[in-house]
Amino acid sequence: MSERRIGVYPGTFDPITNGHFDIIQRAAKLVDHLIIGVASNAGKGPLFSTAERVALVQDELGPLAAKGISVEVRSFDSLLMNFAVGCQAQVIIRGLRAVSDFEYEFQMAGMNARLNPQVETVFLMASDRHQFISSRFVKEIGRLGGDIAHFVSPRVAHRLAERFAQDARHGVGGIEPATGGAGE
Repeated sequence: MSERRIGVYPGTFDPITNGHFDIIQRAAKLVDHLIIGVASNAGKGPLFSTAERVALVQDELGPLAAKGISVEVRSFDSLLMNFAVGCQAQVIIRGLRAVSDFEYEFQMAGMNARLNPQVETVFLMASDRHQFISSRFVKEIGRLGGDIAHFVSPRVAHRLAERFAQDARHGVGGIEPATGGAGE
């Protein structure tokens, strides 16, 4: 009997977007079990805590799990390769939105291959309708009162609206300009 193929799709998922969900659905077809790795990534100054982001991703994965697709969500605060090995993954899945993502992702894949050549990196191109979506843009548009319904699920849009209202009540404002890379 062949070994079960396990894949890891890592990211900050702050918040999870329709683009992320598209990659998750497509990646789940390539492996027997897909682990969504939610990076704590405090350096990016996330809007949501790691626990909140894990919960958001879990909520979004409900329909997949209901269809019998083997997916789970785990948080991590370590080197990606260490996380992948700890999950017994053979594959790291990365999404590419544009050519601008490629250079960074190519370098990261090369470094990961040096760290552990037994774990492959697989790139999935974003679907054309999701190529321009980034978590950073979604947060910026939402915080400024724009319509984000095309970019995130209704659940995520609701959570963002709640957070922005909470931040406004507490005098927290503004976010960094949208210059993020892949895996947001």
